[in-house]
Amino acid sequence: MLFYKAVRGAARVLFSLIYRIEIEGKEHLPIRGKAVVSPNHFSVMDPIIIGAFLPRKVNFMAKEELFSNRLFASILNKLGVFPVKRSGADIGAIRTALKILNNGDIFCIFPEGTRSKAGEILEAKPGSAMIAIKAQSPIIPVAIIGDYKLFSKVKIIMGEPIYLSDYYDKKVSTDEYRELSQDVLNTIRGLMI
Repeated sequence: MLFYKAVRGAARVLFSLIYRIEIEGKEHLPIRGKAVVSPNHFSVMDPIIIGAFLPRKVNFMAKEELFSNRLFASILNKLGVFPVKRSGADIGAIRTALKILNNGDIFCIFPEGTRSKAGEILEAKPGSAMIAIKAQSPIIPVAIIGDYKLFSKVKIIMGEPIYLSDYYDKKVSTDEYRELSQDVLNTIRGLMI
């Protein structure tokens, strides 16, 4: 945790020097207890900004290709990042995410499942709703607005928690998970207006 705090502190200082960071809605992130943070994903900088500026430690899954270098993999692990295989459902990664949430921690997943290189919100994958429902955790929708140009404004807007409690302990299809994740993305779109 000391390593995480040191890296987060350094990232906050650095990004505050090169961007004008604005954060709205921090009160929507629980002070303690589990939550799934779900932001839009336009830039490789998004996870770094989320990890640096949210008031609690944030755990992420990232494509397994990033873990091919042992040193880099070790650093990622210390920062709360774990690998996911992007071809098909990675049961091990899902279990890791659920363990994080069941420990009362914060887990971040991008509802689109990948970065939108065109700068437009993509269609949702089923993962964010599925993990939130299985962990019985609220989802915090997050809009990241900004293009990360030097000295430009980057705005993080955290919306009100979304509770999917009607689906707890019920059999939910992949299509239903996808629709619920799409609802989260639609909420994020609303935060961006």
